[in-house]
Amino acid sequence: MNIDELRNDIAKEQKKGLPFIIASVIIWTLILIVTCLELPLQTKNLFVFCCSCPLMPLAMLISKIIKVDLFSKKNPLGNLGFLFTLNQFLYILIVMWVFNAVPEKMVMVYGMVFGAHLLPYSWLYRSIAYRVVAIFLPIMALIVGHIFTATVLAGAFALTEVVFSIILFFEVKSMNTVEQ
Repeated sequence: MNIDELRNDIAKEQKKGLPFIIASVIIWTLILIVTCLELPLQTKNLFVFCCSCPLMPLAMLISKIIKVDLFSKKNPLGNLGFLFTLNQFLYILIVMWVFNAVPEKMVMVYGMVFGAHLLPYSWLYRSIAYRVVAIFLPIMALIVGHIFTATVLAGAFALTEVVFSIILFFEVKSMNTVEQ
């Protein structure tokens, strides 16, 4: 297979990462709930970090429901997708710094990192939706995060992720329709 065939194959096989995007709806909803709690800001921010912990178990559960093999070794581009995920661990260091330096902006920076990390998947999955969302989320985080509360920002992220999930669902469906 050439690179384009491998990209098409992984987009179909992984359903364009839909299990992770659906899981992110839950994660951002948890973050929304945390921002509504009457707790000290440092405690809230610590809980925001904790909200991302169930991402992998949730994605695995969702992948079983929608029949995606997250760990398939059939396509060598799967390793590239994993590498794209690992780069987020480097970015999270920035969020950790903000946790102490500018705690009232931690959710905003967390959102920027989350959104930006999606950009490489636009290439991998041949997805305009990923490209648009990866650019939109950091810009939205910057604007909404400066004007409104972390609660409003988390709600905007949760809502955007719902819309993104629906768009990805239709992208995957159209790929399968074209194939038949």
